[in-house]
Formats: sequence, structure tokens, C-alpha cells
Amino acid sequence: MAKKIVIIGGGFAGINVAKQVCGNPDFQVTLVDKNNYTFFPPLLYQVATGFLEASNISYPFRKMFQDKKNLSFRMGELLKIIPEQNTVILSTGELTYDYLVIATGTESNYFGMENVHKYAIPMKTVNDAIEMRNYLLQQLEKATIITDKNELSRLLTIVVAGGGPTGVEVSGMLAEMKTSVIRKDYPELRGAGDVSHIYLIDGGAQLLSPMSQKSQENTYTALSDLGVEIILNARVTDYTGDKVILNDGKIIETQNLIWAAGVTSRVFNGIPAEYYGRGRRLKADAYNKVEGSNNIYAVGDTCIQVSDPAFPEGHPQVAQVALQQGKRLGKNLVHLSKQKELIPFRYKDKGSMAIIGRNKAVADLPPNLHFKGFAAWFIWIFIHLISLVNYRNKLTTLLNWMISYFTKDQALRMIIRPSRKTR
Repeated sequence: MAKKIVIIGGGFAGINVAKQVCGNPDFQVTLVDKNNYTFFPPLLYQVATGFLEASNISYPFRKMFQDKKNLSFRMGELLKIIPEQNTVILSTGELTYDYLVIATGTESNYFGMENVHKYAIPMKTVNDAIEMRNYLLQQLEKATIITDKNELSRLLTIVVAGGGPTGVEVSGMLAEMKTSVIRKDYPELRGAGDVSHIYLIDGGAQLLSPMSQKSQENTYTALSDLGVEIILNARVTDYTGDKVILNDGKIIETQNLIWAAGVTSRVFNGIPAEYYGRGRRLKADAYNKVEGSNNIYAVGDTCIQVSDPAFPEGHPQVAQVALQQGKRLGKNLVHLSKQKELIPFRYKDKGSMAIIGRNKAVADLPPNLHFKGFAAWFIWIFIHLISLVNYRNKLTTLLNWMISYFTKDQALRMIIRPSRKTR
């Protein structure tokens, strides 16, 4: 009989496991996700700033796998795992499995700061991106009728916490919007430049810490030239909703704190505490099987694997690791069904990059190549386009980018909210 594979999570890792095993008669596959679509996280910030629609970076699971007879989709959230019964409890029912693959990714890490969790703007999901776009547009509308300079400053000042790729990219996008889009759309705010600030805060001594020193220096210079005020060696310790408090006592008055300062993995009900490693990541062996389990696997950001000689402390939590682990695990499950030798996972680092603004980016590619400016920007555009799920996403995104590039504008800045919640 076909073995039952249940995959929890439809991100880079889960999708690539599914692609390797679907269509194989040895398996009956169920993909589980709380959303009915997959999305491309590296471009969330462009949805949040109104340069792309959510549909440009998303695609429905059922459409993606509609011709795969041995794969079904179940929308629901994972509530509990019962390993001794090979069962998972979902918000929408129960499933049994022969192999369980956990690929749930990460969630925002607020480091125990309840006020930050309550008031800051996260950017981990499509919902977060749409909420951020709505919120920032509403703040601009409020600012058009404010005469008090202090209140105006709190409405227009934005603090971005976290100097990784997400923080750098959203800061650069906001800085460019400030000098182009906002100036055109909001003539009432043209004289408010002296009270409007964009701060980028990071606890380290440099931005983009995993990248090369050249990339870090280029990024700092490019963002500073765009008007971003960079504060390094500083951490947010509290946020009251209108005041960001730093560890050195500095206070920035703002109603806009965008949180891109860290991620953490989930803890799963039913998985013993000793199965977890650093950052609450599930400890996995060279074949992505969770250590201590018989038939539970973890891939992507939710696992930590120390068996790779090149990464003895575990792999970075980036998209390429998730994608490659998903492919390797899928192939190994096929090998397992055919009683063939399994192949241990080895990560192939294909480089890293970040976009800063129009014609501005940095890229570090193997073996030791560094690009900046237009060349890096073009590489970033090309890589992200080909990485999107299907041709519809690629074409609509390219069209939006072309319009934005030649007009320095985009017409996607609508505040759209559902009138009521779905029952």
C-alpha cells in the first residue's frame, strides 16, 4: 500500500518536498497549511509598501497541484502531534501518517517584549504586509490634517528594527517613497521633511552581518545617501505605541515601529523538549530526520542540522537552505521507498544579496565575487523573478517593476479592509 506522507507547511521547504514525491505511486501525500496559498517571502516588503499586489507573490496550492492525483490539500493549523499513534491533530480534523514532514518556518521573535509584540508592525506573512500597507497609508492620511509639529513627527517618523536584508530593503524602499511617491501624492506634506525621519536600528556593529565587509559598507553608504538614519550597536528594549526606547536610554517618538529584528521557530505540542536545539529549532540528522524520532522529519528554518561539515553550527535560516533541504528530503523519501541508499544533505551556498533602492543593491556570489550598484540590482531582479512560483507571477511582477522603474511610481496604494470577519 502507498505510504502516507503528511507535510505541515507550504513554504519553500514543504513545497519542494511535495514536488519530489507527488506523482509517485508509492506515496499518498497530504499538504497542510493554514493558508490556501503559498507565497514568496523575499518580496513581502514590496506588498507592504504598495509596489506589488499580494497576488503577484502568491499562488493557490490547489491550482499548483491540481493534476497530481496522489496529493491532496488540507487547510488547517497544526495543534498537536501524537508520535506514538502516527497522528496529527489539526484545527480542521485529524490525519494519520507513515512519514511526517514539519516545514512550518519561523515566526517573529520579540525577545519577550510584550509591548513590542502588541504595538509593533510585523512583516512575516501576506496578512502582515497588507496590514502594514493599510496602516502606513492611514498614517499619511492623518498627517495631512495635523498642524502640531510634534504630532506630525510621530505620524511621519518610521523606525525599522533589524539590519538584515528585510530591514535594509524596507528602509530603502520607504526612503525612496518619501522623496518621490509621497511628495506627489501628498502635497500637504511637502514642507514636513524636517520632522519626518526613517531610522534603521541594529544591535550589531554593521548592517547585513552575514554578508561581506564590502557589501556592509556599500549598504551603509547607499542608505545614508537616501536619507536613512542608521543606528548601530543599539537594541529596542520597549515600545509604548508612540515611543521607541533603546538600550542606551535614547527615545525616538514615533507611532510606526516595523519589526524585522529576529525570528524563532515554533514549539509543537507533542514533541519532547529534548528534540529542540538552539532557537527552538528541531534537531535533525544528516537526512533531516528529527533526532530521537522514527518517522518525523524537519526541513527549512524549523530545523537545525549540525552534520554538514561546512556548517557545524547549523545552516543559516535562508530560503536557499529550505529549498535545497526540501528537494533532498523528497528525493530521499523516494530512495527509502525503493530501498536505495540515502544521500546526506550538504548545503551549496549560492550567495546572498540585498536590494537597497532604484539601481542600488549588493550581491556576494561564490567563490568570492562582489557586486554593487546597477549590476547587483539587475542580478537581484533576475534571481527573484525566476524564483517566483509560476509564469503568471513572473509576468505580473515584471510588469509592475517596469512601471515602477520608468515612472518612479505605482498605483497600488489603496486602503482596503474587509467589512467583517468570516464566520
